[in-house]
Amino acid sequence: MMIVPRSPVVVALLLLPACASLSPESRLRSGLVDAGLSPRMAACMAPKMADRLSLLQLRRLQSLGSIRKSHSSGLSVDELLHKLRALQDPEIISVTSRAAISCAF
Repeated sequence: MMIVPRSPVVVALLLLPACASLSPESRLRSGLVDAGLSPRMAACMAPKMADRLSLLQLRRLQSLGSIRKSHSSGLSVDELLHKLRALQDPEIISVTSRAAISCAF
């Protein structure tokens, strides 16, 4: 026998854990901002990158948050791409470059 919740509050509480986790796109956007990119540029680049990179590649990008500590001012796209080369993943560099170029105009 299946129990069906009738209260909207119960339904909302059951769905709450699904909302608690952030999407890869929002985590990437936050990571780009934490790395020093402007919020506008990060918001433009994140959806393009999240659609084209694998979850493993997105996890590797999480290390970008530590870049900000070495830059007291904002991070330029050129500086970001230079730091990305250390990941030694040509697809990450390519996807990020294309996203940056399309968002620059």
